[in-house]
Amino acid sequence: MSRYRSQKALIFGAGKSGFAAAKLMIHLGGQATILDAKWDEQQRKSYEQAGITCLTARGEDFPNEGVDLVITSPGIPADHPWILAAQQRQLPLLSELEFASTLWQGETWAITGSKGKSSVVKCLTDTLNQNHIPAVAAGNYGTPLSDYCLTLPRAGKGVLAVVEVSSFQLEFTHTFAPRYAAILNLQPDHLDRHKTLENYLAIKSKIFQAQTATQGCIAFLPPTLPTNAIPDGVTIERFGEAPHLDWVYTSDGIQTPTGMVPLAGYFNNHVLGHAAALITALLQHHGLSKEAIAHGFEQFTPLPHRVQTIGEKRGVRFIDDSKGTSLSATQAALKMCGPNLHLIAGGLLKEDDFEFLVDDLRRYAKATYIIGKETQSLVNAWSPILPTHACGTMDEAVRQAFAAALPGETILLSPGAASFDQYSGMAARGEHFKACFDAL
Repeated sequence: MSRYRSQKALIFGAGKSGFAAAKLMIHLGGQATILDAKWDEQQRKSYEQAGITCLTARGEDFPNEGVDLVITSPGIPADHPWILAAQQRQLPLLSELEFASTLWQGETWAITGSKGKSSVVKCLTDTLNQNHIPAVAAGNYGTPLSDYCLTLPRAGKGVLAVVEVSSFQLEFTHTFAPRYAAILNLQPDHLDRHKTLENYLAIKSKIFQAQTATQGCIAFLPPTLPTNAIPDGVTIERFGEAPHLDWVYTSDGIQTPTGMVPLAGYFNNHVLGHAAALITALLQHHGLSKEAIAHGFEQFTPLPHRVQTIGEKRGVRFIDDSKGTSLSATQAALKMCGPNLHLIAGGLLKEDDFEFLVDDLRRYAKATYIIGKETQSLVNAWSPILPTHACGTMDEAVRQAFAAALPGETILLSPGAASFDQYSGMAARGEHFKACFDAL
C-alpha cells in the first residue's frame, strides 16, 4: 500500500465513491482534495474534519499543482470538462474502482449488465456467507470497494468481494482483473451518456480486459454477446436458456456440466432464470455443492423496490418495482407478474420508443395509470390499446387503480422512467407507493 504514500490525489465528485477514495488515500499517507460543483456546507465540514481539502469548480479550470493522480467518481462522464482538462494535462486518471482494486487483497468477482446486477450480487454474497465463506457486496451495489479496503483487516485478505460494476465505473478502469467476470445482459440504457449501443457494449466489455489465463480467470457471457473483448486464453462460458450453453435455465432447474441444481423462489422464471444460471456457475466453480446452491436460491430475499410484493388488500396484490427505470425493465416486470395487472408507470422518461411494450401491455395489463412529468407522452402512446389514465401523482394513481382492481388482480408500480421529476430517487418513489398502500 506504500505506492500512494506522500502522493496527492485530486478526486472528482463528492459523492459516496469520492469520499471513500479520499479517506483511503489519507489512510495510506497521501493527501486528498475533492472537487465538486456544489457543496452542502454540512458535508463540506464533515469532509474537512476527515482531513480532506474541499474545492468548488464549475468549469474546466481547477488547480493541479503537485497533483500525482486523479480519481474520478462514476457520476462524472468521460466528456466532462474536468476529465478533458485532466487528460490534456496528462494527469494519471483512474476510477475509484480501479484505485481500490490496486489495494484490495482478497479475491474479486465482478458483475455488470443492464438490469438485475444487484440481485445477482446479493444472492451470491448471501449464499457464500451462508456457507461460511466470507464475502462482501461492493461497488455499485452500495459500498465502494475503497471503503472495504479501509475498514476490513489487511485490506480484505481472505474475503471475497462480489463487485457490482456499472458502465460509469468502467469508463476509467483498465487494470481491474476479477477472477470471475460477467455481463449479465445488455439492453439499451444510459445512451444519453454512452450515445450508441455499440459504445455501451464496448464499455461494459472492459470488465474482462485485464483478466489473464494464468490467474484462472473465467469470463461469463449470455448467448449472443461477442467474445472479441476477452483476452486470449481466458476461459469463456455461456449461460442462458438454450440447451447447447454451459449453464442452462430450464423449468426443472439449472442444468450444469455435472447435473441439475433445483431452483425455487425469486429467480425461478423465464425473466430471471438466466441470472440463476450465472449464479450457479460462479458458485459451483468456487466449490459449493448443488444442495448449498439450491438452498441459497430458496432462502433468497429480494432487494427492496425490485418486483417486491409489499402486501395485499381486498384480495388485490401490490408489487413495488420502482427500480424499473427503463421500459425494458417494465417489460420484464410485466412478464414476471403475469396477467390482470394494473400498471402504474411514468416519470422522467429516458426513451421515446413506447411501441415495443404494446404486445406485452395487451397480454398482461388491464389498464395503466400514468404519473410524472411526461404523463401525456405515455397516455398518447398507450391509450389506443388499453384503458390509460392520466393521474399525475402517485396518490391518484393508487386510488384509481385500487378502485378498479378486482380480487386476484395486481397493482404493479413499474415506472419505466427515472424518478427525479417528483422524487429524490427510486427508493423514495417506492416508499411513497408503500405509504399509499398503507393508507388505503
